[in-house]
Amino acid sequence: MRWPTLALTALLLLLQYPLWLGKGGWLRVWDVDRQLTAQRETNQQLETRNAGLDAEVRDLKNGYDAIEERARFELGYIKPDEIFVQVPQKNP
Repeated sequence: MRWPTLALTALLLLLQYPLWLGKGGWLRVWDVDRQLTAQRETNQQLETRNAGLDAEVRDLKNGYDAIEERARFELGYIKPDEIFVQVPQKNP
């Protein structure tokens, strides 16, 4: 009775090995699922960034207000009839 029990236990262990440690085993599935979750988070962040850039490009193509705003803040643009006033900041 002892040998059949040992043989069946060994057979059971041999059948369990591919389930846990094989190419399509649970450990591999868990790892791939974790990678998939991380990639989805990265994709979501990139989609948000791309949507913002797309909106900015459309605004720059269609409206002159966005172009003027960029010129004012980045290049110091001043219209011909405007007076430029700069208020110095106190250092804390």
